[in-house]
Amino acid sequence: MSRPIIIAPSILSSDFSRLADEIKAVQNAGADWIHADVMDGHYVPNLTFGPPVVKAIRPHVKGVLDVHLMIAPVDPYLQAFADAGSDIISVHVESGPHLHRSLQAIRAMGKKAGVVLNPSTHESALYYVKDIVDLVLVMSVNPGFGGQAFIPQAVEKVRNIRAMVGPNVIIEVDGGVTPETAPALVRAGADALVAGAAVFKGGNEDAYRKNITAIRQSVSTITV
Repeated sequence: MSRPIIIAPSILSSDFSRLADEIKAVQNAGADWIHADVMDGHYVPNLTFGPPVVKAIRPHVKGVLDVHLMIAPVDPYLQAFADAGSDIISVHVESGPHLHRSLQAIRAMGKKAGVVLNPSTHESALYYVKDIVDLVLVMSVNPGFGGQAFIPQAVEKVRNIRAMVGPNVIIEVDGGVTPETAPALVRAGADALVAGAAVFKGGNEDAYRKNITAIRQSVSTITV
């Protein structure tokens, strides 16, 4: 059977001077989730935004606000991002000393908990936390910047993770997702596709609709 694929545009590639308008446009164009990449300039070599921006965009997000924390240490900031309105909070394996505790804390705040694996992080890191995660985010580029080239080894990692976690955990992929790379990821078991540059190129709602449709159509005939 076919399963619905979630398209989660990353606002990292949007026009930050008009975030509310960009979120409205991309949702009108068919986005399922809004993905927010939070970077601290320490864990990754870039600096984006914090809880105040997440709180500011929350009223404009009609569906799921998917917040990816590329910060370390992450634990002191979990409550702030939960209070700001995140629906999903995902943390990197390396972002704190006690991953299991971080995930427990996210769930205790009433949010869905995600684990993020960098390209060089082996999927075996999930073994001891697989029963308390709602989502696994596979990075198919190195975290920190948008517009990077897709790392093809991510496909096999997705396949291995699907075998490990079963059908009920969402597998999301972030980095270099395009109509060309999406089919292999979905065949391997991905449920959610984060796309930044591939969605926001063109700079207007009509372009966003065309871009989202192209990704969705590229996987529309795949059955699992």
